[in-house]
Amino acid sequence: MNLLTVLATKGSSASSAGSLVTMIVLYAAIIGVFWFFAIRPQRKQQKQHDAMLTTLEVGDSILTTSGFFGVVIDITDEIVVVEFGNNKNCRIPMKKDNIVEIDKQGNEE
Repeated sequence: MNLLTVLATKGSSASSAGSLVTMIVLYAAIIGVFWFFAIRPQRKQQKQHDAMLTTLEVGDSILTTSGFFGVVIDITDEIVVVEFGNNKNCRIPMKKDNIVEIDKQGNEE
């Protein structure tokens, strides 16, 4: 038994440095794949959404995250006042981040 423990400790000390490097490389590869498939596309989509919001103007028709269509009445830094439906009294302030789609055809009428 003593010989087996000596042989096991000799083999494990030499291979523990190799297994440590292998483990670090494996974790780096997993993080790289996660970055490529999850974080990078999300940032690209966020940049496209921010670019879309910079084109927002008063009078544009919009679609919100909750599925409501409305017309932009007023714009501030983070808040947009949107008029929903034909009722002129239904004006609701909402955050710009909740806008999913902008339809510029509302200005051509």
